[in-house]
This record gives sequence, structure tokens and C-alpha cells, in this order.
Amino acid sequence: MISRSTLFKVKGGDTVQVMQTAKQLTQLGLMVDIKLASEVIHYDQYHLLHFFNITRPADILYHIEKTSVPFVVSTILIDYSEFDKQYRSGLGGKVLRFYSRDSNEYIKTLARALLRKDKLPGMSYIVNGQAKSIDKVLKRARLLLPNSENEYRRLKREYDCVTRYSVIYNGVDCDTFTASDNVDRDDKLVVCAARIEGIKNQLNLIKALNSTSYKLLIIGSPAANQPTYYNACRKAAKNNVTFIDHIPQSELVAYYEKAKVHVLPSWFETTGLSSLEAAAMGCNVVITDKGDAKEYFGDHAFYCDPGSPASIYDAVVKAASQPLNNCLKNKVRNDYTWRQAALKTFGSYQQILQS
Repeated sequence: MISRSTLFKVKGGDTVQVMQTAKQLTQLGLMVDIKLASEVIHYDQYHLLHFFNITRPADILYHIEKTSVPFVVSTILIDYSEFDKQYRSGLGGKVLRFYSRDSNEYIKTLARALLRKDKLPGMSYIVNGQAKSIDKVLKRARLLLPNSENEYRRLKREYDCVTRYSVIYNGVDCDTFTASDNVDRDDKLVVCAARIEGIKNQLNLIKALNSTSYKLLIIGSPAANQPTYYNACRKAAKNNVTFIDHIPQSELVAYYEKAKVHVLPSWFETTGLSSLEAAAMGCNVVITDKGDAKEYFGDHAFYCDPGSPASIYDAVVKAASQPLNNCLKNKVRNDYTWRQAALKTFGSYQQILQS
């Protein structure tokens, strides 16, 4: 399994996806190594390579041009364009609003390398650019593993993708996220568990709940490359908003048990892992109306427009006033687990290696 070089230094949903999938596959008897894209990899030791994050094609292109070992890709196709064009602040915001989505990702890739926050991309990526590099990866992949049907539809629409695919829904660790019976929940406690960064939209969430009767608990570390955004969140927050730095998943359980509502008003989500975890713990969830999350949550979630603090507030009020949704809790625990994700991933590997 090969993922971005900052996978463990800047932890995100993909960190959980990689680690949990590897853990479950190992329990199924596979030998799995997790490698960072910046590492030297001895390809001949492996029957199959599994890459993550098609929005970082430089990481993938560098390796697949060095080997003929077959590979699959968990695409995790996140669309940053609305945030980049309309809401990103500072010099980056001024530059990125004038370019296309793929041009923006190309600029960001080069900027990370120049600022020494990531490795310098290979010459092939520099010459081809973002869109053509993605196209090369998609055409060479033996199988794509999107996290939803809608994600694949977006791949097909945006890159004219015809590569075979198998949907691998993200999941939760049910051994960790198990709610105790008869827990007294605080109807006024609202939790948001996510890295603090622009696309997760904590600033508009703070504006929505500032000086209201709700207690907002923001759990997560600030994104390393967005200190200005984090400072803006701290500065905007009133007395009813509390910040807690990143904590292990096992420690999140106590907060999910106590809160009535979890909210993740992102500008875009392919899944929203913390929303799945909170739902498995019995919380009512407020989520963005942008991205692929509706395929997971259907009519069991409360949706908000991330650009409107009023919309976020209204969704929180509705979620806090409704009974706990055991249907969603049971759906997540039955349909979306890392064990099931690993079983289907294993089946996809077998399909490739036996063909």
C-alpha cells in the first residue's frame, strides 16, 4: 500500500483508511506493507501495488513508471475547487481562484515541493500536468476502488474514465466505536471531529453556533499549512466553543457518547469518516450537501449548505431536537465496517491476480 509522504505526519481520513484496511487484510492472511510515496520500494517483492489518492497523481506516476507490477487505486477523489476558488484566503486564495481545478492541484503540488513540505514530483508529472497524469494512472490501473458509486460517476464525467472498478465503502471499527447502553446525552453538546482546515469549514460552524445555547467542541489538530485559518477559528470562537487537539480514536468514544449531535459541514466529503463513527455511536449527524456522503447516509442525516452559517445552525437545531436515529446507527454497524471493506478489497485483489 503506497500513499502520500505526509500520511502519518498530517493525519486525515486517508490515514485511517490505509491503516484499517491493512490491519483487516493482515487478519485475513495477507502480507501487507504500508509505504510512503517518498520511500524507495523494491517492487519485485510484491504481487500487487495498492495506491491511494488519485488527486496526487505525481506520487503514483513516479512508481508505476518504474515497474510492471499490476496496481489498483483507491481514488478518494476530493474536489477542493469550490473552497479554493471562493473561500481560500491569503496569497493562495488570490492565485487559485483564477485557474481550473486540475491547474490548482498542479500549482499546489509544486508549491508543497518548493516549500519542502513534500518531495519534488518526477519530471513526467511536471511535463504532463495534473489532468494528463491522472489520465495516465487511470488507464494503466488494473482496477479502481472508489468509495462510492457517485465517486466513480465523477471520475467518469471529469476524466472520461472507462477503467473497471469495484466500490469499497469506507467503514468504522466496531470494536472501538461501541456505545454503552442507557447513556445520558447532552442535547446541547455538539461535536466536530476533524483536522482544522478550510475544506472542513470549522470557521462557518463556529459562526453558526457562536453565543448560542449550544456547546461546540472542536476536536482536531490544525492543518500544518493553514495556520492562518486555525488562528481565524480561534479568534472567532466565543465562550461556548472549546478546542481539543487531535486525540486517538479510542478517546473519541467518550465524546461521541456524550454528544447528541456530530457536525461536519465540509465544502466536500467523499465519506466523512468521523460522521460514520459518530453515527455508529448513536449520534445524530449533520453533514454537508456537497460530495458523496448522501450515498452513505441517505435520509438518515441532516444536511446543510456549508456556505451558509444559517443553514448549518438550522440543521444542528433539527438534529438536536429529533430522537436519536437508531436506524442510522444500525445501518452503519451492519453495512459500513472495515472488515467488510477488507473482504471486498481482498476479492478485488484476487480478481486481478487470477485474471
